[in-house]
Amino acid sequence: MKKEDMLKLVQEQITTGRYEHTLGVVQSAVKLAQRFSPNDLEKAEVAAIFHDYAKFRDKHEMARIIEEQDEIPDDLLQYHHELWHAPVGAYLVQTEVGIADIVVLDAIRFHTTGRVNMTIVEKIVCLADYIEPGRRFPGVDEVREQAETNLDQALAQALGNTIGFLESKGQKVYPLTIAAYNDLTK
Repeated sequence: MKKEDMLKLVQEQITTGRYEHTLGVVQSAVKLAQRFSPNDLEKAEVAAIFHDYAKFRDKHEMARIIEEQDEIPDDLLQYHHELWHAPVGAYLVQTEVGIADIVVLDAIRFHTTGRVNMTIVEKIVCLADYIEPGRRFPGVDEVREQAETNLDQALAQALGNTIGFLESKGQKVYPLTIAAYNDLTK
């Protein structure tokens, strides 16, 4: 499938603002792949294009998919719904778009949470989602600067910032995010 066709499929699923975000994530993922793993550039780009494919799906539909699909842990339903679109998106990209590459699907699946032993494509998409040019929040410029030289340190800082933000709001942190942070900082 051509890049333009993939982008058109995604554009039909999300808002104009989210599409602009997606283009920024694609741009950032390509730069990170060129810098840290040129052989994975195509997979990183495809995963970045589809990373928010399910972002605007109905919450009830996403909850049903989480309950029905064994590969998606049910405990996800006990955490903020903003996390749901990642594993649901991986499932829908596989079943609706026909992408079967597990590297691409896992990068979509774990882009909101991270996990232990992330692949380089997972790290690239997760970090690209955090640092894309449209993001404006405290700490993002420092992470962008670290991403110039060290992918793992930049991702650890991004996850640490996210954990700190959620804790400051009194929100629960999904265990995979804490595990990913600990894995990257050991």
